[in-house]
Amino acid sequence: MATLPDVTPAQQFEEQFQRLLDFEPTTLPVISLYLNAQPDTHGRDNFEGFVNREFASRARTFPAGSAEAESFRRDTAKIRDYIENQLKPSANGVAIFACSGANDFFEALQLNAPVDEHRLYVYNQPHLYHLARLDDEYPRYAALVTDANSARIFVFGLGEKLGTEAVKGKKMQRVKVGGWSQARYQRRVQNAARDHVKEAIDALDRIVREENIKLIVIAGDPSIVPVIREQLPKHLEDKVAETIRLGNKAPDAEIFEATFEAIRQQDAATDADKVNRMFEYYRAGGLAVAGQQETLEALANGQVDELLISASLERTHEAEEPVDAILAPEIPDAAGSTATDDPRPVLIADLLVTKAKQTAANVSFIEDAGLLASVDGVGAFLRWR
Repeated sequence: MATLPDVTPAQQFEEQFQRLLDFEPTTLPVISLYLNAQPDTHGRDNFEGFVNREFASRARTFPAGSAEAESFRRDTAKIRDYIENQLKPSANGVAIFACSGANDFFEALQLNAPVDEHRLYVYNQPHLYHLARLDDEYPRYAALVTDANSARIFVFGLGEKLGTEAVKGKKMQRVKVGGWSQARYQRRVQNAARDHVKEAIDALDRIVREENIKLIVIAGDPSIVPVIREQLPKHLEDKVAETIRLGNKAPDAEIFEATFEAIRQQDAATDADKVNRMFEYYRAGGLAVAGQQETLEALANGQVDELLISASLERTHEAEEPVDAILAPEIPDAAGSTATDDPRPVLIADLLVTKAKQTAANVSFIEDAGLLASVDGVGAFLRWR
């Protein structure tokens, strides 16, 4: 039986994400580098040219000999060394954050989930929009794969298997000596199946609780899956995203592909429902807001329970935009002061996501840009009004 390691990749991801959220804005350059590390058709990484070109281009923007230029130079050297010597061949994506002028700040995340394209940001704090997007695209979930006699419970997250646990039922066989009556044999079979279902559900319940799982896929023999669903307690049934037909002896990779596709389809189906409910609450003056200004104000007050943000918002708002000082990060000026009421330039998509994560709000990226187009790509459910 394989079990979850002491520190799973998902837990490590959460810890690193929190350190990035805790970073205090600075006047020194903070590098946020996202790279697609998937090999090309020749089996080679194809990001070296991007890194060299973009680093050289940004370096020219700092005054020679300045603290900003020195911090940037040290960071780019450290990032190059990390990519060359520590990036694992198995990684499909990498996100690196660095600011040597801020106590040698450096965080690197190697991911099995692919980053869709190379991106470089040089900003006053870590740029977390794409990291949050990956977390939403590749959520942590449990998959129970079972037949009448055995079950396997998987935990997947960030595009990889985080752990498994096996549940072995009692396999009933006839014996010749003395024999069994048909009725007695059937009772034994039914009792064994009932016990197996209970053991599988108990194990699933424990794993969901220990790992704080919010989504479940039930898969396996069509004769046993309905029995599992009937016996699930309500708190587990509410987390079931989908049930699918799948052999219990299927390879791990096939189980991941099939269950992850079920999760993706469920996510797409619920996007429209979430947006519709948000609009209903908003129109009724209930626990929802719509539009960038109202959502930013609610985030600043800690009111937001779940942020709904168009997945294309960063592309439609690529340039910095001014927002009220009270809603923006407190970026110190050259003298180290943050006491100003002047509007501050921000990258709006990143600000929304970062504020949400800093206040423990859920973030849902809405793939269909048309669903939130009328409110400039942003809305939210509120904890209180």
